[in-house]
Amino acid sequence: MATDNPSPNSTEPAAEAPVEQQLYAIRQKIQPRAVHGVFANWRIALVLFTQTLYYGLPWLQWDNRQAVLFDLAARKFYIFGLVFWPQDFIYLTGILILSALGLFLFTAVAGRLWCGYACPQTVYTEVFMWIEEWLEGDHLARKKLDKSPWNAVKLRKRGLKHVAWFALALWTGFTFVGYFTPIKELAAGIASASLGPWESFWILFYAFATWGNAGFMREQVCKYMCPYARFQSVMFDSDTLTVTYDESIGEPRGPRGKKVDYKAAGLGTCVDCGVCVQVCPTGIDIRNGLQYECIGCAACIDGCDQIMDKMGYPRGLIRYTTENVVKGKYPDSGIVKHVLRPRTLIYTALMLIISGAFVYSLATRVPLRVDVVRDRVALSKETDEGMIENVYRLQLINKDDAAHRYNIGAQGIDGLKVVTATQEIAAAPLQTIDIPVSLIADPAELKGRSIKVTFTIQATDDASIREEVATKFFNR
Repeated sequence: MATDNPSPNSTEPAAEAPVEQQLYAIRQKIQPRAVHGVFANWRIALVLFTQTLYYGLPWLQWDNRQAVLFDLAARKFYIFGLVFWPQDFIYLTGILILSALGLFLFTAVAGRLWCGYACPQTVYTEVFMWIEEWLEGDHLARKKLDKSPWNAVKLRKRGLKHVAWFALALWTGFTFVGYFTPIKELAAGIASASLGPWESFWILFYAFATWGNAGFMREQVCKYMCPYARFQSVMFDSDTLTVTYDESIGEPRGPRGKKVDYKAAGLGTCVDCGVCVQVCPTGIDIRNGLQYECIGCAACIDGCDQIMDKMGYPRGLIRYTTENVVKGKYPDSGIVKHVLRPRTLIYTALMLIISGAFVYSLATRVPLRVDVVRDRVALSKETDEGMIENVYRLQLINKDDAAHRYNIGAQGIDGLKVVTATQEIAAAPLQTIDIPVSLIADPAELKGRSIKVTFTIQATDDASIREEVATKFFNR
């Protein structure tokens, strides 16, 4: 009888049991150790600066309106004294180009400065960790709490933490929506429980996104979701300042007493304490070299400097430096000189050119826009006096915060007459009005079937506000 089980006396080798392999490593929760130092102070300062700006701007008033407001419903974008319309999209393009060039420049000079100090993911993760440390204790206490079974103490600490986290996240979402809906109206709507569905949705959506990204995902966003981590190496070169462990002075590493002469013992200055790993928000070991997970926050520099101070060793085992310095091509004192290199000079030149054009365009911007639409019924018609008449509709947009009065003229044909309902056109602040206009010309002055004419709209109370729009005048 055939059997699938091998005989006990069989000499054939038994089949190996299948081995299961995981395609993805299970995430190990990171509880970074608190660190103090120069770079930690910079991070705190930038967190305070960016969040004061973010939470405070919607509450600023300018000429009896919100100073910064992107009113999508009215298609008006207020930035202090400037008002932008959809037709001013070119300015948004300029801002995006300048932001990209700025990111390229800063990355070429000093690596991931944006990620380490100003990225919203980094900033809110930092703030959430401050709350976590305040309510649950230092990194050792938090690790102990993670491993402990659920009880009243753990439930209370975790509950308070998440209540504080979500309260901050809700305020963040409320502020975000306050940039698009006047924040005072938004607050009044919440107080009276009359908030609209879209405002409610976006407040909750942004709150959940902040709570999830900064409270739970944290370094996972930087490591796996952010594309910048993947293409940053394209912007690096051998003269880019990065957070670097200097093997030439740190190796061979090993523990030792403070009184031990490490040089006589054949050791480097690294005491293998692991502080650089403990303080890292992404959990990497910088001693393994530059890694894409490194966000350039320099927490490991502050942590290592503290240990070097305790041991009486010189600082700089982990520091901001360049690959060429580590290779001995030039000393640390030569870093500033190598900042000015073709890549950074090109980025700087492009930024200066575009910034200059941007500022000039804003300074000479005319707060008036005029569009011309021809009458679709007839290209032209003959009047009772034998003249040729063309009918147009002018759409006039007063893009200024002040009211203006305008005169309408036209050029291009000798003796051309402009006929409007009123001699002067009055436009309220930020008003859009449609104006029917007729142009009447003598047939004897018309040279050809189609003649180019130009409408001129001039503000009577401000000589600098003037717009010219070209169109066609058709003969019979």
